[in-house]
Amino acid sequence: MDFQQNFKALDSDLLIASVPKCRTIWLKALAFAIVNRVRYPCTSSSKSYHHHPLLTVSPHDLVPFVEFKHLNPDHSFFDPQHRLIATHVPYPSLPESCKTGTTNCKIIYVCRNPRDNFISMWLFMNKLRASPALASDKFGPFWDHVLGYWKESREKPHKVLFLRYEDLKKEPITQLKRLADFMGSSFTLEEERQRVIEDISRLCSFEHMKNLDVNKNGIWRKRIDNKVYFRKGEIGHWKNYLTPHMVERLDCLMEEKLQGSGLVF
Repeated sequence: MDFQQNFKALDSDLLIASVPKCRTIWLKALAFAIVNRVRYPCTSSSKSYHHHPLLTVSPHDLVPFVEFKHLNPDHSFFDPQHRLIATHVPYPSLPESCKTGTTNCKIIYVCRNPRDNFISMWLFMNKLRASPALASDKFGPFWDHVLGYWKESREKPHKVLFLRYEDLKKEPITQLKRLADFMGSSFTLEEERQRVIEDISRLCSFEHMKNLDVNKNGIWRKRIDNKVYFRKGEIGHWKNYLTPHMVERLDCLMEEKLQGSGLVF
């Protein structure tokens, strides 16, 4: 409620939104690396590469969730031109300053196949059973959450960018260029020639980030081990958990809820 009622979006704000367990942490890393690529070069041969914040700070700390009232991010990491923030709040519940045309705040939404999202969430919540206050968070039905942002992206493509995790995984270069263009940080021809996009993709890759000390041994908000955010990162991992009957039930439900929206997985 504090976020909804009191948060005032800035024209330069970039808001990353998602249902939990849609690889939000990966998108945070990519967005941070793109926006800050001049300040923090992503090329390993660069003299300042080893000072890149993503090597020692969790993406969840670099791009904080604004709904956590007592969150105190290190603002020294914020690019003065773009404040990167994140939320799991459904679109209708966002502060009006994020949604209205009175500000140029942009929203980047990421989702993934509901089968994988369901399994990832289930495994994650099992690990949080020791933290009831965290495990009890609710973000509304998956389909309502996704459709809220999907419809806005169709009506206001300049305001909301809708991304699928599967597309980011399969076509990273194409999707990173699309992401950079939307954020107002387009890659130059010279940067493409120097393979800056590939450097960013490599720095933020699941395998690389999973093996960083901060993500293996760090703790987020003094309550959750960072390593729980880096489990598999695979597409289709649901096959190891869902029975054919479960898949049929889930698919029928999603077909019913998404019917006529134009959104397919």
